[in-house]
Amino acid sequence: MRPANIVTAVSDILAGVAIACFAVGIKWTDLSFLPPFLLVVSTIGLYGGGVVFNDVFDAELDKTERPERPIPSGLISKNSAALFATILLIFAVVAAALAHEQLSSPSFFIALAIAIAAVVYDKWGKHHSFLGPINMGLCRGLNLLLGMSIFPEALSAYWIISIVPIIYIAAITMISRGEVHGGKKTTLFAAIIFYFIVIASILVTAIGNGSFLYTVGFLVIFIALIFPPLQKALREPKGPLIGRAVKAGVIGLIAMNASWAAAFGAFYFALLILLLLPLSLWLAKLFAVT
Repeated sequence: MRPANIVTAVSDILAGVAIACFAVGIKWTDLSFLPPFLLVVSTIGLYGGGVVFNDVFDAELDKTERPERPIPSGLISKNSAALFATILLIFAVVAAALAHEQLSSPSFFIALAIAIAAVVYDKWGKHHSFLGPINMGLCRGLNLLLGMSIFPEALSAYWIISIVPIIYIAAITMISRGEVHGGKKTTLFAAIIFYFIVIASILVTAIGNGSFLYTVGFLVIFIALIFPPLQKALREPKGPLIGRAVKAGVIGLIAMNASWAAAFGAFYFALLILLLLPLSLWLAKLFAVT
């Protein structure tokens, strides 16, 4: 289930909640506990189910490239893993529906769209050099919208922000294709350009919302996490170095989401999101990230 990655998905939801609170003029401290909790539960099921299905579809390839993974190592059967992934996705969609107590809520449809996009990526999307990264990014962009759907009116006001995590995750997905056999410097350069687009988008938003000073510190942490490993991979684009750059990019999502919360004036909420970082780093030492 990639527990360290699931923590980053939780940060997507929290960033989306911060944006939604800004959109409707409500302080995050005034929120009732249950709706955001259910959206967090939903994203745990969505991300977990998506990556388990990824292992199911990659089972034969992993026998050669990643024999230590649970299915090729014999820790769990392929059929059991597929059943587990299905249960997680169903559980996730139901949790999203319960957040608004109705099947017709945007949260339900967004969660359903994430589940479909994840399975499409696992089975077909990742084999396509252009559409694959966009497909993977779409899952993250929708995940941010899932957090924003706590107040559906926020979606019409700030849906465009979901394009930024699509760009960011597309960059990471492009890089990740060199994890096993090494990558190309041109791909890494393209990722750097995408990273700068993400940083610029957050800065422009922060300036527009009068939250520039709130946001800079979080962005510095974000930059410090993602660029040093990418720079090393750029100098020597070997598989292990690229793997570290990918891992840093995934974990760095927490700092990026904290930056988004700060850009929308939720400084203390951004600090709360950032507290997920040590948890994710600790889990990354125990479980696979990429």
